[in-house]
Amino acid sequence: MNKLLIGTALALVTSAGAAMADDHKTTACLITKTDTNPFFVKMKEGAEAKAAELGMELKSFAGKVDGDHETQVAAIETCIADGAKGILLTASDTSSIVSAVTQARDAGLVVIALDTPLEPIDAADATFATDNFLAGELIGQWAAATLGDAAADAKIAMLDLAVSQPSVGVLRDQGFLQGFGIDLGDPNKWGDETDPRIVGNDVTQGNEEGGRKAMENLLAKEPMINVVYTINEPAAAGAYEALRSIGREKDVLIVSVDGGCPGVENVADGVIGATSQQYPLLMASKGIEAIAAWANDGAKPEVTPGKNFFDTGVALVTDKAVDGVDSISVEDGRNLCWG
Repeated sequence: MNKLLIGTALALVTSAGAAMADDHKTTACLITKTDTNPFFVKMKEGAEAKAAELGMELKSFAGKVDGDHETQVAAIETCIADGAKGILLTASDTSSIVSAVTQARDAGLVVIALDTPLEPIDAADATFATDNFLAGELIGQWAAATLGDAAADAKIAMLDLAVSQPSVGVLRDQGFLQGFGIDLGDPNKWGDETDPRIVGNDVTQGNEEGGRKAMENLLAKEPMINVVYTINEPAAAGAYEALRSIGREKDVLIVSVDGGCPGVENVADGVIGATSQQYPLLMASKGIEAIAAWANDGAKPEVTPGKNFFDTGVALVTDKAVDGVDSISVEDGRNLCWG
């Protein structure tokens, strides 16, 4: 073979090898509850940035609305068929999704739950999340300390996520109640407590319109509600609008969880008294790193000492600090917020 042919052959081999390497780029999937909630938007940004940094391909999927279980199952099946190495998942139905997750793991994918633990938690290979019980506990402690002696006679509205239980919403709900000093029923569900200070529970689907309707429903039951727990900041904004419509926005304490930039601004403006800030970008970027490690050497992520998941942190954001409850200022919250 002459030198020209040899050179051409080598060039073709090199080109084919490069194409093969590109074709075999490690693929990861991100499956979120929706693609509109700012929390999941930021999660996607974090996953995309880390995937690009590591030279991985990311495929993103989302439910049409919060609670869209079927779309998430279909996404898992697509990821298996596409030869993905791992899945990052925020499950809408934490127990029903387990069979699809098991199918993925049996196919050799690593499955990491983000933010929302599966039921049981070890149905996933790992969970990267906020300590959602602690997030609720912080706002419960803050609300009780802010009210002082009046906490003994509080009238509390509980604005939850959805009827599906257990879920991240249950963890936040139960954490809030414990922080406020209320005895829990079954800690794996909400709504079974007997403390007379709880006016009732309603669901919001985690959005502003749902928060407004839930607040209206509970105000019809007890017009003098003075403490409102909300699953997240969009629900809190809706609750505030319902209170404002009857002139009660100034004398009701609203607390929440998320720490998105709009929510932090609502703390600054007095719409929300305090919120527990979580860090979705960190969850997603750490999750992508874990999939890369699994693809490279089969390593699974470690858990935070003393917990059964990897804790990505939480901080109470308020400009009305109280003794005995750690918090950061609104300005600090602005520097760390998302969305």
